[in-house]
Amino acid sequence: MGIEPLIFELSSPGRSGASLPACDVPETPIPEALLRRELPLPEVTEVDAVRHFIRLSQMNYGVDTGFYPLGSCTMKYNPKANEAAAAQPGFLWLHPLQDPESAQGALELMHRLQSWIREIGGFAAVSLQPAAGAHGELAGILIMRKWFRDRGERERTRVLVPDSAHGTNPASCAMGGFEAVEIPSDARGNLDIARLKAELDGRTAGLMLTNPNTLGLFEENLPEIARLVHEAGGLLYGDGANFNALLGICRPGAMGIDIMHFNLHKTFSTPHGGGGPGSCAVGVSAPLSEYLPGPLVEKSAEGKPGGTPSYRLAMPGRSIGRLKCFHGQFAVAVRAYAYIRALGAAGLRAVAENAVLNANYLQERLRGDYPIPHGDRRCMHEFVAQGRIGGAPEVRALDVAKRLIDYGFHPPTNYFPLIVAEALMIEPTETESRQTLDRFAEAMCAIAREARSDPALLHDAPHASPVRRLDEVKAARELKTTAGA
Repeated sequence: MGIEPLIFELSSPGRSGASLPACDVPETPIPEALLRRELPLPEVTEVDAVRHFIRLSQMNYGVDTGFYPLGSCTMKYNPKANEAAAAQPGFLWLHPLQDPESAQGALELMHRLQSWIREIGGFAAVSLQPAAGAHGELAGILIMRKWFRDRGERERTRVLVPDSAHGTNPASCAMGGFEAVEIPSDARGNLDIARLKAELDGRTAGLMLTNPNTLGLFEENLPEIARLVHEAGGLLYGDGANFNALLGICRPGAMGIDIMHFNLHKTFSTPHGGGGPGSCAVGVSAPLSEYLPGPLVEKSAEGKPGGTPSYRLAMPGRSIGRLKCFHGQFAVAVRAYAYIRALGAAGLRAVAENAVLNANYLQERLRGDYPIPHGDRRCMHEFVAQGRIGGAPEVRALDVAKRLIDYGFHPPTNYFPLIVAEALMIEPTETESRQTLDRFAEAMCAIAREARSDPALLHDAPHASPVRRLDEVKAARELKTTAGA
């Protein structure tokens, strides 16, 4: 029996889950055009409805219920204290059109957060405007475009994108009106310097570099890359989605990055996944500071009577403008502020150190059963294994992922990055214990043994989940989002 029919099978005419008071205003008929008489809503009691939805919620998997090793997503546990901070009434009930004089506390928090991220990243200025990582990428591309147009260099129409970059990079280039040009990786998993040199010319607006890249490797030639791009007159964009590996250890702005986005919902403590809420900060070098999306929070030089500083919202002089209504996702900014304030400089560095340690530990545990491209290198916060198991040629990465569900683990990212066949991209994050990592490694090794002895067991997995393996091609081609469709 499927899950969906349960609530309908409990339906009985005349049952109601709501008890409303008598209407104290004149009743008005609903316009006929707005009625959907054919809508098959179940008639159930309140207790049946509550049990149905609680039962569904207990089937959900999240980082609060188990290990969530999604590579490139940083699905780490975030302190609940930061949720309480964001729910403070003074923050929760602010209105974005409120007079700045009555929101000085919120503006001060935003100003401090701008300053802290600027310091952490090594940039001259930071905007909290974008709503998510890809939105931050678009901001960077639009800054790049306006920078070159203001300089009269409209011939710079190409942005170079490594094949190990995040998948949204080419889309951001296209949305900004640029042509995305792919640069391959070399044998060590770095950007191919020879190909980079061949593509750099007067048409180059910049390079979008994910570092660490999606192979989980630090770009060994970063200083040379920055020099080459700058000598060609281009700008170097840093995709900061993997900043969890570098936090408190190195500053991208000091390594030649001109523009970079930070995912506050990955690195700085907002639950990630499920469609939101996301948020993003964008940092830039000094020449680009006037191009940031606004408004930014400025600290008044005069201050209030008695020496108390005041804060206001202002647009940079050459700003690309707003990317969304109002000032970004404020509650996410509160969580990021609380996270940074609680950890301090030493704590932030420990985040990255433990994330890298955990990833390398898992890489060593799995290398005997799963091929690991570039496994001769130390990985950073994540690594990419392959779902190709010796002695089980018919088993694929998808089979391994589905079987993991039976062991109680969420699968890692499958089939990304695209440059690795049968990719299993694993990011343990800094918040998982060695005991959890050992249980995950033992499950992966057990699956490898099963693949050799009984591959059909993997082909038919998962066996213990509420929903069995779906026909993913059919689901994509014949999308049904409503009951009875």
